[in-house]
Amino acid sequence: MWFVHVVILAILQGLAELLPVSSSAHVIVAERLMGMDPAAPDTTLLLVMLHTGTMLAVIAYFWARWRRAFFQSAEDFKRFVIALIIATVLTGIVGGILIKAIEKFAFPGGKSHAWVEELFGRLDLIAAALAATGILILIASAMEKRSRSTQVPTTEVNPKQASWIGAVQGLCLPFRGFSRSGATISTGMLVGVQKVRAEDFSFALAVVLTPLVVAREVLRVVRTQHTGLAGSLVPGLVGAVFAFLAGLLALKWLSRWLETGRWYLFGIYCLVASLVVAYLYHAGY
Repeated sequence: MWFVHVVILAILQGLAELLPVSSSAHVIVAERLMGMDPAAPDTTLLLVMLHTGTMLAVIAYFWARWRRAFFQSAEDFKRFVIALIIATVLTGIVGGILIKAIEKFAFPGGKSHAWVEELFGRLDLIAAALAATGILILIASAMEKRSRSTQVPTTEVNPKQASWIGAVQGLCLPFRGFSRSGATISTGMLVGVQKVRAEDFSFALAVVLTPLVVAREVLRVVRTQHTGLAGSLVPGLVGAVFAFLAGLLALKWLSRWLETGRWYLFGIYCLVASLVVAYLYHAGY
């Protein structure tokens, strides 16, 4: 049975990864509907492995675009690397502070050795995060259309813009449902980055961030003395393969939604999804 569950989750992850609708939120809701515990170490490790599969799909899909956008000259590459470093550092600072604060204050009775991942199964938090994503996407879409006639978006990500994108990405780390791609691309658009370039930079950041998230989750599994680590890796590897294949199929046409001015539709979807998840929460899932 685990194989069927993993394949379903992997395909869902692969199809939703490029969409700014929080693939992890969709996977967690699916896990709850299938009777799985999203907060369990083996389940969150599976989710991380699914992200790894889609990360490899992102590399395969975006590599040619990254070469054209960021590798045309040594100076272009230098600016790109500096922007990545700045954004990643800000992500670590903002996300790290938030995670530590949540782990210290959000658990009753001052629970020791608490991990923020223990909150990942909270559908009420996911619903709120999806709503926040939807609002941010709608604002970015409206502002981009309004400013299109008055200013030309930049085709490069400067340090100030990278700082904003990285800081907002840090807000996404503790909250499942707050779409990383939706938040970072929308932030890039709001600070004046060309939307296609914001997409390129957002997924380059994902490639930097994912190995760090994988390392954290493996550390959590080891520290909680979870005995099924090896058994968890096998479903995770199977899921990563299917997520990679599903991601490759989805990435090509899904990116057109941003490039053809339909970004706002993702915001509407997130708001509707937020209502659905809120209903599931009140229904006892």
